[in-house]
Amino acid sequence: MKKLPLILFFLSAFASLAFAQSKDPKAKAVLDGVSQKYASNKGLKASFEFSYSDVSDSRVQNQNGEIAIKGDKYHLKLPEQEIFNNGKTVWTYIVSDNYKEVTINNASDMENELTPSSVYNIYQKGYNYKLLGEKTENGVVIQEVELTAEKPNAPFKRVKLFVDKNRKDLISWEIYDDQGGIFKYKFKSVNTNAELTDDYFTFNPQKYGKVEIIDLR
Repeated sequence: MKKLPLILFFLSAFASLAFAQSKDPKAKAVLDGVSQKYASNKGLKASFEFSYSDVSDSRVQNQNGEIAIKGDKYHLKLPEQEIFNNGKTVWTYIVSDNYKEVTINNASDMENELTPSSVYNIYQKGYNYKLLGEKTENGVVIQEVELTAEKPNAPFKRVKLFVDKNRKDLISWEIYDDQGGIFKYKFKSVNTNAELTDDYFTFNPQKYGKVEIIDLR
């Protein structure tokens, strides 16, 4: 009889874990709305704020960037770095002082990475999700959805998405990796009707002068 409380404790803990890992239908409705609106966009071009922090370090690194997205293609601009993804190939271009290099990978080799285009549908595979609640900022009702990885070895343990409830627009998101790092992104301006040609997502070395090419395909 003394073992009964311990058994009940484990049963209770298991039930709580199962509930925490469920797929909340309210959250799914929010995520479906954002994903469907993104899919209907002609092309998205935006500027954003980016910050990185670590649980072991109080310092925060802040940057500004630009992003263009069209389907599964994207072109990301950060200080001293640009990433081009045309759906088949990924070019990572880095400038350091007078040195320039570009690393080339197959897009299929980077499928497990969270990219600017996949953040809109990441919830569809490998993550559980729940609606944490709503808050109002500057007259805008924002819904907060938390995604948690189904597998313990996932590179990103947790992702939070902040959505404009009425417009179904993704406003910002936070990514928590398995090393204690926290990445935060917030859109500053967004154009969802941008004219983007396919060559905008392909790296052209002729535009960048002398560049060392590291081809890992």
